[in-house]
Amino acid sequence: MRTLPFVLLALMVATTTAACRSGNVKPSIPTAAPVDVDRFMGDWYVIAHIPSFPERDAYAAVESYAKLPDGRIQTTFRFRKGALDGPEKTMHPVGTVTPGTGGAVWGMQFIWPIQAEYVIAYVDADYQQTIVGRSKRDYVWLMARTPRISDADYEARIRQIQALGYDVSKIRRVPHAP
Repeated sequence: MRTLPFVLLALMVATTTAACRSGNVKPSIPTAAPVDVDRFMGDWYVIAHIPSFPERDAYAAVESYAKLPDGRIQTTFRFRKGALDGPEKTMHPVGTVTPGTGGAVWGMQFIWPIQAEYVIAYVDADYQQTIVGRSKRDYVWLMARTPRISDADYEARIRQIQALGYDVSKIRRVPHAP
């Protein structure tokens, strides 16, 4: 029985090695580096997303960023649950900019000690629209400084998201009040 832990460890190593060689591992998502983190601070309306579990039925979603004195980023994500007049929900993760990434890669911590990857894949020159994603291509957020963007901009951003390797059929447009 003392060999069981070694057998399990060897099996895990073999499985991990095979997975890395399988060709199913997606490349890292490209970044919008350099990102001026100070300009990125403030409110961003979620225009569309491939949502995480808590935000699957989000309305009027807004992500707000504020730099803390230690350089971390206090984040407040607020949305209405189920309808524009639904109950307001909030989350308060803290972001940490990953050194050497030009401000474009953050670790977003919802629960200590786990940090989720948060990659700013696109931000326009005026810091009015952004695409945030993850290398796993499981979640993505199209956000803007206003609750609506033009149809032309929306379609252009969706094409960018598709070019990043996302299945855009999973994208949900987030309703905002008129």
